[in-house]
Amino acid sequence: MISTSMSVIVVLVALVNGARSEDDIQPCAKIQTSSSVVLLGSPVTATCVIRDDCPLVIGRAVHIAWRLGDRFLPSSAVGNESSRVSEVVIPNFNHTREFLTCCVRTSTYQVVDGVEIRAGYPPEAPQNLSCQTNLTTPNTLTCSWNPGQQETHLHTKYTLHTAIRDSNENHTYELLPGLHRYIIPRFGFVLFSDVEIYVKAVNELGEATSAPIILEPVSSAKLDRPTILKIQAVPKRYGCLKLSWSLSQQQVWMSNLKLNLEVRLTTADSSQRRGQPIPVNQIKPSKSVDQCRLLHGTRYLAQIRVRYQQSPWSEWSSSQSGVTLESAPTGRLDSWMRVSGDHTNKQLNVLLFWKPSKQFRANGQNVSYIVSVKKLPGENGKVCSTMGNYCTFQLPGRAKKVYLSAVNAEGISSPTEVRIYLPKARAVISDVTVIPQDDGSLLVQWRSLLSSSLTGFVVEWSPLLQTGLFFTQFELTSRNHTLLVITGSFEPYKPYGISVYPRFKDGIGLPQTVNAYSRQKAPSMVPKLQIKKIWKSHVELTWDEIPLKQRNGIIQNYQVFYCDTKGPIKIVNADLEERRVVLRDLNIGSLYEAFMMVSTFGGSLNGSTIHFEIDSFDTVAVVVIVPVSVVGLLLMIIFVAMTSFSNNKRLKGRFWPAVPDPANSSIRRWTSESTQGSHLSLDEEPNPMYLSHLSFLDLPVKLSKEDDDPWSSSSEDTSDLGESICGSPFTPGYSGSISDSVPYATVIFSGPCSSPSPEDLRVYLRSESTQPLLETEESFSPKCYHNMGSVGMQSEQCFFGPSHDCVPEKGADPGLLCDDFPFLRALSLKQTEIDE
Repeated sequence: MISTSMSVIVVLVALVNGARSEDDIQPCAKIQTSSSVVLLGSPVTATCVIRDDCPLVIGRAVHIAWRLGDRFLPSSAVGNESSRVSEVVIPNFNHTREFLTCCVRTSTYQVVDGVEIRAGYPPEAPQNLSCQTNLTTPNTLTCSWNPGQQETHLHTKYTLHTAIRDSNENHTYELLPGLHRYIIPRFGFVLFSDVEIYVKAVNELGEATSAPIILEPVSSAKLDRPTILKIQAVPKRYGCLKLSWSLSQQQVWMSNLKLNLEVRLTTADSSQRRGQPIPVNQIKPSKSVDQCRLLHGTRYLAQIRVRYQQSPWSEWSSSQSGVTLESAPTGRLDSWMRVSGDHTNKQLNVLLFWKPSKQFRANGQNVSYIVSVKKLPGENGKVCSTMGNYCTFQLPGRAKKVYLSAVNAEGISSPTEVRIYLPKARAVISDVTVIPQDDGSLLVQWRSLLSSSLTGFVVEWSPLLQTGLFFTQFELTSRNHTLLVITGSFEPYKPYGISVYPRFKDGIGLPQTVNAYSRQKAPSMVPKLQIKKIWKSHVELTWDEIPLKQRNGIIQNYQVFYCDTKGPIKIVNADLEERRVVLRDLNIGSLYEAFMMVSTFGGSLNGSTIHFEIDSFDTVAVVVIVPVSVVGLLLMIIFVAMTSFSNNKRLKGRFWPAVPDPANSSIRRWTSESTQGSHLSLDEEPNPMYLSHLSFLDLPVKLSKEDDDPWSSSSEDTSDLGESICGSPFTPGYSGSISDSVPYATVIFSGPCSSPSPEDLRVYLRSESTQPLLETEESFSPKCYHNMGSVGMQSEQCFFGPSHDCVPEKGADPGLLCDDFPFLRALSLKQTEIDE
């Protein structure tokens, strides 16, 4: 934008407002200022002089105006006789860069000249100049500095100057803009000669120089990380290690120099560093380093770093391990015992834990522990031997103490006496609380009743998600302390069981146990709500317990949120132990939705939503309790009744009618065998057993020739014939269609049921059922059969088939035939109803 504005000004001045000549182009005006670069915030004065031969002012009054950027400035004329000179004063120039233009007013304002004014600050002296030598190939010297906090707003040039004192050789290095670091090549310095170095900063408002530094390049070199060649125990010197080391291959030429060394030692089984690094001054790389006053028989990890005089320290070397000479264990062990016994107290079950005290030293790599009933452990008195931190064993009820010793390859420690204290039913501890300090420590607090026999407390803890006594830890404290900070590798979001036991002079009291977390968060899951019971306007909801590994903290509350489509959201807090809530005063007929939120100290999580509706009637669960004697009586009555029915054929026939298998029977066998003792006279009410599969249909009186065979007629649809015969006309509420029954036959009368004539012929049709009824049937075509009519009818008639297939037989005694064919008896009853 600035360059564009400047170009516009140049074009306007040169082409529009300038006075032309053959040799050159003279501008109409010229601006004179004290300086085009000023201190930011200082005043600026400028003067504009209009030439007499400027075409814009010839023969007219001159009016000059000043403009800074796009803003006009007040000005004053210089010399009353000539109005062609104007002066402007800017009391406070607060722009870092801006254009000041002189304009002549005609019909519009014409720019006749302009100048760019820049403002800023002089440079600050560079600070914190430092240089470091790199001894890798090729050697270099890198210097860096701080240009200062204040921005100059002007182009500032930095140069680096070096002067080697022994040779009077000087060098100047120019830096690229904005770069405050420079690498001096190898020819610009001598490793073992002092060199003076400083930095100069210059801009249009001034210059500044940093404080010079004088250094020996080799003394400012950061050496490569050294290497530990070997670490081993010093023969016949307990607690000492010998380290052999060297420089990197590129810096082997410095092996004859005396260097400063630092050694860092840590035990292999601990992540904590052992104190401060151990300094070793003025030592050559060819000489080994001895480190003593270390633990016996302990594996150490060693690292070293090196520097020359006051140069920067090198990086730490890689770790190497070594083991000091072993000796017999020393010191005592801290122990904690739990004892239980049988009802006779003749045998004691003992669980003993131990750990090293602050004074204990294992002094060996492979340490085991022996529990003995004798002070000098032997095969006879030893009850336990292990390399762990606990042991379980049994002792006689009269035992009073045991002895605990540590053993390694070099010997055995002095035994630690452990007295046996029986459990006592004394509860003196209450209000146990646990407050997380950080991820690695917990503060345990409790209250205790005053007791003269109280000697101290035991705080025991173990992870609840890891089984095994190996993970159990404990701390002992005196009777005057009711708080204790326990430390260990506590994992966040994992539960720990913490117990506090009181110790008395004659036993161990009852503990108080709580669960604790070093850090908590929201649970990983929410149990699903289940509807257990609905009654009246209430709903009971239950849920399962959250698995311990998914709780991520101590459950503070279960909250159930529920609402219908019209009402507000309601909240019910559930009991932590019962895991159930009852939602009361619900609207009948409304659809409700509910979900549960589970909260810990670390957060909350919402579960899935369920829907339910309260019906208009109450759901009541009635539980009938029947005594065992009543049940037995009912079973006896049922047994007697079944026995009686099986012995009485007539009674059995009433309740369980004999239904023959149509596929394996004939009408003759059916009526003669299965109905013995069941003959009925014409005056008696027919047994439904004979009529349940018989129906009647009435057809018009006159039939055409085409209708002589109703089954072959195409003018009348008989597809519903099966439905019309699926019931019994003698059954109350008969509808003519029972889907479960299979009709045996259909009787079609040739005249209306209301006015039949004795002479009318009956035609009997077989059902279309596909189930075989008679075992003698071989085809679908009906066979010739006899027809029994009422008194006065012809004794011979063809039915169940065409007349040409029938061979007429002489009629039999009607009474006899009615007894043999129960369906014919039904026809007789039907005829009687029609006649009446």
